[in-house]
Amino acid sequence: MKSTYVLLAVLFLCINAVTSSAASSVLPKGYTSWKKSERKVITDKSSLFYGIHYIYADKKAWSGYLADNRFAEGSRIVVEFFNIKNDPSVDGPKNMIVLMQKERRQGSTGGWLFAGFSSDGKPSGIDPVATCFGCHLKDAAQKEFVISTKKDFKF
Repeated sequence: MKSTYVLLAVLFLCINAVTSSAASSVLPKGYTSWKKSERKVITDKSSLFYGIHYIYADKKAWSGYLADNRFAEGSRIVVEFFNIKNDPSVDGPKNMIVLMQKERRQGSTGGWLFAGFSSDGKPSGIDPVATCFGCHLKDAAQKEFVISTKKDFKF
């Protein structure tokens, strides 16, 4: 009987962990009303960031940027990526959206949940450790794994 309770408790914890992680991977509604960065254009086709992008920071993340990239638990950053068509001064079609959310329990990615979405906001299924965190570890380990800074935003 005791082993049944232990098994049920473990099963509950596993289900809870999976569902809470999945719930965290939802693209936040209304993120386009958050603090928005200046337009960034990367024309180097060999760059992972080739294209046009905008960064959105919720209130917690904005406070983190203002505190020299020290982010509180729950801070959320969303980046929209657009293709470059013929003229880099014009945004092409949106091709990807990414989310970073500060969650200390995400130990394998520096305390951040990384999630990718297609242009319509549906989960893209990218592997966040392989696709995202490697660059963040290499380029921004000293900035709490956030590549952008307050300099990317208008004041």
